[in-house]
Amino acid sequence: MSIRCIIIDDEKPARDLIKAYVKKVNHLEVLGDFPNPMDAMSILSKQKVDLIFLDIQMPGLTGLDFIKTLTTKPAIILTTAYPQYALEGYELDVQDYLMKPIPFERFLKAINKLQPASQPVTTQTTDSTPEYLYFKADGQKHRVEVNEILYIEGLKEYVKVVTESGHLITLASLKKMEDELQSPFLRVHKSFIINKDKVSSYSNHQIVIKGNTIPIGKMYQEDVLKEMY
Repeated sequence: MSIRCIIIDDEKPARDLIKAYVKKVNHLEVLGDFPNPMDAMSILSKQKVDLIFLDIQMPGLTGLDFIKTLTTKPAIILTTAYPQYALEGYELDVQDYLMKPIPFERFLKAINKLQPASQPVTTQTTDSTPEYLYFKADGQKHRVEVNEILYIEGLKEYVKVVTESGHLITLASLKKMEDELQSPFLRVHKSFIINKDKVSSYSNHQIVIKGNTIPIGKMYQEDVLKEMY
């Protein structure tokens, strides 16, 4: 059964990228793409739309304001370059929040949330996609291979991503990182997520990764020790 979707973004390259990704997924069908929400209203009134890929920052009517106008709301995946709108987006019950530039594997993860566990999304290509994330730091976008991440430390509105080759500090929440990173990543403290595969040694109260000592929070201790043992 196809998931019928539309794309709303005022930037054509962003619409084209989502369309290219959709074509790789067997169960997605694009009904149309639009530069603003008002142009999309006609198709929403005439056809059943299951999913909207929706930009936030657009002239006239923003994506978040558009969501508030919908009486019958399809699943919505927000696409944006601005992380500060994540909380408001989730309060509007969106399906997911994708940060531009959007890696294909992160796109697939968002689509998989729409599928029953017994029906994972498959693609029309056998090419493996590198597992990486983009982080904005020092005015640039940095591509970081996920398997090179040692641990992530929360710094209030920012996170410090420590890798094999160094570190960077980016505007993001540790909760967002926890949602994006599955096993072998593990939340061990209110301020730390670790890569279990990089652990050098550990005790009941702390973990050592490449000479860095990371505390295990009391509320996480039982779950962490079960995972580690």
